[in-house]
Amino acid sequence: MESNHTSDGIIGRIRHLMGIRHLSQSGLAKLIGIDASNVSKYLSGRLPISDAFINRIVVNMNVSKPWLQEGRGIPFEKGQYPSENGAETADIDSRCTQVSIPVYDIDVAAGITELSRDYTREFVKGYLSLPGFNPKWVAVKAQGDSMTPIIDDGAYVVFMPENDLDNIVWGQIYIVIMENRRVVKFVRKHTDPAYVILKSKNEDYDSMDVRIDDIRALYPVKAVVNVKMQL
Repeated sequence: MESNHTSDGIIGRIRHLMGIRHLSQSGLAKLIGIDASNVSKYLSGRLPISDAFINRIVVNMNVSKPWLQEGRGIPFEKGQYPSENGAETADIDSRCTQVSIPVYDIDVAAGITELSRDYTREFVKGYLSLPGFNPKWVAVKAQGDSMTPIIDDGAYVVFMPENDLDNIVWGQIYIVIMENRRVVKFVRKHTDPAYVILKSKNEDYDSMDVRIDDIRALYPVKAVVNVKMQL
């Protein structure tokens, strides 16, 4: 039997799956083939989470068992989506369309190469799938607390992998590629047109004045997935 802490974590992850698939408790019950009253008992904690319940969700929702059971990894592991280019996947109840996008095993806070050079299959470690995702987007894992509470340490940052340096939207969050590092920051207008201001959300971090000529690329952040998923 699992501890309450572990059961609470599993219940939270099941509710996350229900949210992204727009499933009610009865919808989940129908999908995995059990009585709706038992789903209610599982999700309320009145019935201990069983291996059979976990296995039904893993099989019928094509989800990673280590993630569902222990919070390790990401919900949809590499190879669980047949499309190589993030093709659209219809929701179970057809009320919305979901897109699976690749998660790259790239440290966004380190390295000096252009991120686009790392977009190869060998770096794909899994997939994220949520309604409204653009199949051209990709995701990487963020580290540090400079952008909390918007971007938690360990969150997944979803962005368009196209350099937007020539069309800066002031106040937008960008992945900023410089000569010796990569950061995720708000980009704000500087009084000197030769510079930009890189601003953290966490007030414990000072803003940085950076010359535009020192920036190699700006990738606009499109979404942040703050679900706790340990790697």
